[in-house]
Amino acid sequence: MNPQPLQIRLSWEDPATGQRREPLLAVPIALGREFAQMPSELGGRRVSRIVFDNPEVSRYHVSIDEEQGSLVAIDRNSQNGTFVNGQRQTRTTLANGDILQIGPYQITISFVVSPSISTINFHPDTDLPDPRLNQPPVATPTGSTFPPPAFQQSQVSVQALHATGLPVEEIDYAAIGAGLGSFVWVDLLRISGVKIDRIAALGMEEKPYARYRRLCMNSQIPLHERLRSNSDSCPDNIWGWPSYALREVWHDLIKGKVGDALGYLWQVFTEPTFAQTYTPRSGNVFDAIDREAQRIGWEQIFRYGSVRAIRKTSDGRYAIAYSRRRSSSAAPDYRLLIAQYVQLATGYPAIQFLPDLKAYREKTGDFEAVVNAYEPHDRVYQHLEQYGGTVLIRGRGIVASRIVQRIYEARQKNKLISLLHLMRSPKPQGNKFGSAQRQVDNHYEFQPFNWPKACWGGELREMLAKANSQKRQELLAAWGGTTTADRRDWKRIVQQGLSEGWYQITFGEVEKVERDNSQNRTVTYIQEKGLKGQIRLEADFIIDATGLDAHVTASPLLADIVDRYNLPLHDNGRLVVADDFEIVDLRNQRGRIYAAGAMTLGGPYAAVDSFLGLQYAALCAVDSLAAIRAPGLHRLNALSSLWQWFKWATMRSP
Repeated sequence: MNPQPLQIRLSWEDPATGQRREPLLAVPIALGREFAQMPSELGGRRVSRIVFDNPEVSRYHVSIDEEQGSLVAIDRNSQNGTFVNGQRQTRTTLANGDILQIGPYQITISFVVSPSISTINFHPDTDLPDPRLNQPPVATPTGSTFPPPAFQQSQVSVQALHATGLPVEEIDYAAIGAGLGSFVWVDLLRISGVKIDRIAALGMEEKPYARYRRLCMNSQIPLHERLRSNSDSCPDNIWGWPSYALREVWHDLIKGKVGDALGYLWQVFTEPTFAQTYTPRSGNVFDAIDREAQRIGWEQIFRYGSVRAIRKTSDGRYAIAYSRRRSSSAAPDYRLLIAQYVQLATGYPAIQFLPDLKAYREKTGDFEAVVNAYEPHDRVYQHLEQYGGTVLIRGRGIVASRIVQRIYEARQKNKLISLLHLMRSPKPQGNKFGSAQRQVDNHYEFQPFNWPKACWGGELREMLAKANSQKRQELLAAWGGTTTADRRDWKRIVQQGLSEGWYQITFGEVEKVERDNSQNRTVTYIQEKGLKGQIRLEADFIIDATGLDAHVTASPLLADIVDRYNLPLHDNGRLVVADDFEIVDLRNQRGRIYAAGAMTLGGPYAAVDSFLGLQYAALCAVDSLAAIRAPGLHRLNALSSLWQWFKWATMRSP
C-alpha cells in the first residue's frame, strides 16, 4: 500500500481583494503563472498545480517537494526569483511557518492544518454585526411558509403570487440593499426622469449610508475624520462639481478660515506630488447624502424589509420576497414585490474574523477582551485611557492604521498604553506593475486609495475594460493588495511609536490564543519568524483588523440566487457581470438584473466598492436601460444634464 502523500496548507492574501486563500494541498506542489507549463507529475506522483495570474510570476516559478523527510522549495529558473523569509533562494528547506514569496504573493507554509478564515455575520432582522450568529440564516428555510412554496421553482407565476394572500406590490424598478450602491442607482434613475412611485428600494435602514457609517464609527473613523475617498467622488452628485474640496473651501471662507481654505485648494491642485491627497470628512459626506435623499424623495422610495429570495416570473419580471420585523419580539410581516428591472447592491455580507480568535471566544465566552475592529468597541479605548494596558492588533491595512491612530490619541491621556502589532510576515517591497512600485515603510504598503488612481478613469480603467476575463484577473492581481492610505500623520505616528518603544511590530503565525486568568490577560502563542521556539504575546485586548468578507456565498440571499440559477462566479468568489454590470444569466425576456459593489470585482472595473465605482456601475446600468427604452427613463444629453445639475444646485426635485 502506498503511503498517503504529505499535505500542507498554503496561505496567502489575494493581491486583488486582500482576502485569504488557504488551500490544503498534497506534495509535490507547483506554483506558476500558466497551468500547462507546470508538470502534471513528478517522480510518478501527481502534482498539485496552483496558478497565480501575475506578470511577476514565471510560467513555472517554483516547486515544493519532500526530500529525505524534509520539505524543499526549488526555484525553477524564475525571472524575478523565489524568496523565503525575505532571502532569495534557489533551493532551500522549508520549516513550518516560513514565508515563501513569488511576485507579490507572500505564502505561509503550514504543516499543521489550520482552519480557514471565519466571519461575523450581519443579523437579518437588525443588520447589526452579531458575533453569536455562527451561521448566516438560509434564504428559504425548509418547512417554512415564507417565502411561499412557489419560490421553490426557478420561475413563478404572478397569479400564484397573488393567490398567496400576501401583500403584492408591482413596480418598474427595485433596488435591493438600500445602501449607498442602491442610493446612487436610484438617484440616477430619478435624474433620468423616473417617477418616485415607480421605484422601490428594499433594505433594513432608512439612511442609505447607515451601515457604512456604523462600520466607519466602529473602526474609529468619527464624523470629523476623513474617509479614504477623492474630492470629486460624490455619491450625492453624479457630476462631481462642486467637489467636496470646493464645498469645504466655501464653508471655511464663510467662517473666516482663509488659511484652511487655501490649504484644501493647495492639496487638490498639487496632490500627490507636493501635498498628500485630499479626502473628505465623513460627516460632510453623510450630510450631503441626506440633502440629496430629501431632494429625490428617498423617504417615499424606501421600503423597510429583509429580502429573503428573488425569482424570475413567467411574464418576464422578478418576484422579490421580503419580511418586515421591527423587533425580535414582533411577529414578522411578509410581503412580495414584483419588478421588471432590479439592481443588487447588498454590500459586504460579513466581517472577517480570525479563526483562532473565534475559537477563543467560543471557549471562554469573553467578548470584551477580544474584539473585531468593525464591532462596537469604544469600551476598549475608554478602559485604556483610564487604566492603561497593552493592545495586540492583528492584520494590516487601512483599518489597522486607523486603530493605531486611535491608540496614539488614547496615549495622550494615559502614557501607560503599549501596542503590539502582529503581522504574518514582513513586507520588504511593495506591489509592482510595469515600472511603478508602491512605497513600503515599516512593513506598511502605502497608496492614496485602495487601487491605483488610474483604475477610476485613466489608462488602467481602459486597459481592464478591453481585457478578456483571464487577463482581467491577472491585472487585478497585479494592481491590488492591502494598502494603507498615504497619510503623513499615520507614518509619523508609527515612526514615533517605534522610536519611543510603545509600538512594536512582530511577525509570526498564531498557534493558539488563551486566557491567563491569573493575570487577567490574553496570551497569543506564535511561531516567530526565524526562531525555532514558541513565544508568548500577552495583551489586555486583541483587535482583529483583517477586514470584510465579500464572497457572494457568504450572503444567504446571493448564495440562494447563485444556486438556483447556476450563476458563474470568478475565482475570487464574485459574480460574473457584463460590461454594463448586468448579470446576464438572470435575464428574463425584457427583465434585467444589475449588480454593483464588491460583489462585481473581476468585471470591467477595479474600484467597484468606492464611491466613484458605485456611480460608474449605476451610469453603465442606467445607460443600458435607456438603450432598451425602459419605461419612464430618458437618456441624458448635454442640455438635460445641465438642467438637472441646476435643479441639484437649487435643491429642486428632479
